[in-house]
Amino acid sequence: MLSHQSIRLFHLPFSFMLPQRVAAERGYFREEALAVELVERDRRDVEVKYIPAAETLTGDYDVDLYPICKWESIRRTWEMDDGRIVANGTFANLPYTVFTRPDSDVETPADLADVPVGVNLRTGQEYTAQKALEEHVPPDEIDLVGCGMPTDRLQALREGRVDAVTLIDPHSTLADHLGFRRLLEYDNHMGIVGSAEIDRDVLEAFLRAYGRAVDDINADPDAFRGTYLELLEADAAVAPDLFDEVDVDAVREEITVPEYEVPEPADRTELDDHLEWMRARGLIDEDATIDDIVAPL
Repeated sequence: MLSHQSIRLFHLPFSFMLPQRVAAERGYFREEALAVELVERDRRDVEVKYIPAAETLTGDYDVDLYPICKWESIRRTWEMDDGRIVANGTFANLPYTVFTRPDSDVETPADLADVPVGVNLRTGQEYTAQKALEEHVPPDEIDLVGCGMPTDRLQALREGRVDAVTLIDPHSTLADHLGFRRLLEYDNHMGIVGSAEIDRDVLEAFLRAYGRAVDDINADPDAFRGTYLELLEADAAVAPDLFDEVDVDAVREEITVPEYEVPEPADRTELDDHLEWMRARGLIDEDATIDDIVAPL
């Protein structure tokens, strides 16, 4: 077992990261000799995105591990030298869903050609969305527009500033109750990035603790509904007008806790395939290499 080690762990208050909080609150990290400090930002202070676009987490925020979209983990580690990827996975059975207005002329995913689709830029959402839309729309006809956080995207769709948006639960369920129409679903992929101080022993201890939380949630998801629903209730405070239009109790009743998975140590072959996809589309430098992106653990 490790000797006692302090870890600053960046926490995203989103549905796919519930096991990280459970592992911290139930002492699973501590039992692996990891003294974990969850580094969080106040939702009320976040205007666009939780992970700062211009600051590094491993440097400016002194974070040891942070979760982020898999494609953004590739871009961020290469372009910002913000750590190296140590793990990746789907994390949860939580697909992204593309929504449009009920009166929209967009009837199929193919109709999204040259149609503004709202995403949260510089979070990796744009890469995930582009990869999914390419199965239906020519790449040069994909129009992704930065609209910010989930409630911001819902407001942009409602006000007609975009014709479609990407969302993930619990906001997908909120969108259903607001009357928006589902158009397309695609998988959500995540990565975990570590600083130079993270070695294999620390990573394995982190994943063991995380795995215990995953087992707890999957065995009794209803026991974690209250914590899970807090994710939606936090947004009610920053976008009350959206919630005024729905039966909040009905939304809460319909939301279910998803099934979670444990991330695995970084798959270099898989990540190299993603890197090649990004290079081919000019989304990252031609000279980006997997050796500079994935940690040599």
